[in-house]
Amino acid sequence: MRAFLALTLGCALCGGTIAAGQSTSDQPTKPDNTKVNKRDRDKAAPTADQQKENKPDRELAKDVRKAIVNDKSLSTYAHNIKVIVQNGVVTLKGPVHSDQEKRAIEAKAVEIAGASNVKNEISVKGDTEADRSKKP
Repeated sequence: MRAFLALTLGCALCGGTIAAGQSTSDQPTKPDNTKVNKRDRDKAAPTADQQKENKPDRELAKDVRKAIVNDKSLSTYAHNIKVIVQNGVVTLKGPVHSDQEKRAIEAKAVEIAGASNVKNEISVKGDTEADRSKKP
């Protein structure tokens, strides 16, 4: 019985020491898309599920997406932005790593759909909602 108590106490002390010695800074930071998700709840904001199923819109979305994915200089973030087409208007959404990527993606969409048919809602990773609203 003594051996069992000693073993149990030893395990409890080791477990307590490990737990007490762990730092919260070692824990990875979980991504937080709360602000972006709130923005996308706006009924007027286009979302991926609102992509039109008519042939011209599907073809336009496919062409813009293909141009973005074929550019190997863009990051994975940039390759994964949302391309939503509604009645010939392309909306670009999602985070990228730099303003350069943001401009490159927009240029590809403008080249395919025309400047008046592109809405650029791409954010640069690290931007805050307040910073984005101040940008032209």
